[in-house]
Amino acid sequence: MSIKIAITDDHQLVLQGIKSMLSDTEEVNVVAGFSTAEQTLQGLASSEAEVLLLDINLPDLDGISLSKKLLQQQPELKIIALTNFEDLSFVKRMLKNGVHGYLLKNTDKLELISALKAVLSGEIYLQKDLQKRLLLNDTKSNSRNQLIPKLTRREQEVLQAIAEELTTKEISEKLFISPKTVETHRMNLMSKLGAKNSVGIIKIALENELL
Repeated sequence: MSIKIAITDDHQLVLQGIKSMLSDTEEVNVVAGFSTAEQTLQGLASSEAEVLLLDINLPDLDGISLSKKLLQQQPELKIIALTNFEDLSFVKRMLKNGVHGYLLKNTDKLELISALKAVLSGEIYLQKDLQKRLLLNDTKSNSRNQLIPKLTRREQEVLQAIAEELTTKEISEKLFISPKTVETHRMNLMSKLGAKNSVGIIKIALENELL
């Protein structure tokens, strides 16, 4: 039985390139190709794909958010990020959302097939170079994270709301606290994280895996 895969990438050359690369492989059958998040959400279930190769940079919704939505709809689906983004923050965020593998577009046919087989057997697959960098980064992060102050439950809730780009008024209504209390928590977050504004709060929070 061949592995049924779908591909989501907004570049037709990439879609055709992957299909062409796998065309003479009996182990893999490309059953669908999508160029937007909306197409993927609408058409993936009926494609019967077991694995989705997903680009992060899409025109209508980023692959990080899309992966979360897809796995809520189809928990049995396996997703492998296939992208040019090699920043470790993207790798971590994709894995946090439940993605099963992460490959760069410079991967070769053998590694792609190995990744497909690995995720279908329940493993997490990371391209070798990314694995090494992630291990090194985690070692550094562990020592750095010891310096990051602990956030209270309410500060964590406000942080999440800021990340969702909610206004002070919207955060106030969502958490049932006054706008003044929201601003107090925002100031506390800036102080604890050493940030100068909301953008800085999000950047530092992501770097230290607080989101």
